[in-house]
Amino acid sequence: MRSASQGAKRRRRALAAGRWAEAAAALYLRLKGYRILARRYRMTGGEIDLIVRKFDSIVFVEVKMRPDLATALTAIDAAKCRRISRAGRHWLAANPWAARLTLRGDALCLAPWQWPHHAIAALPLDIG
Repeated sequence: MRSASQGAKRRRRALAAGRWAEAAAALYLRLKGYRILARRYRMTGGEIDLIVRKFDSIVFVEVKMRPDLATALTAIDAAKCRRISRAGRHWLAANPWAARLTLRGDALCLAPWQWPHHAIAALPLDIG
């Protein structure tokens, strides 16, 4: 049986790994010419790891770190897309200037010792 402290340590490690993955994803996207508008955007009922802009596109990015890239991409389910959409609508209400731009949902998948995989328009969003 695991003690409560072991579970807490595991959660802290997972949180730290997630923050590292988001920082690595932000750096990768900056190198690709994206400008970071928000990190870890949260509201009740939804969250977005990164909100970025490149030219006339606003991109809501879900970052996933898994042992391999295929597993990372399949880890994003319909419920996660609904939460991202909900947070995206909230962010757009607070930033109405962005509504006239192209909106899309991307996935940025990370795995140890592999180049990141940027899946453009991989997430179906219900923002309209």
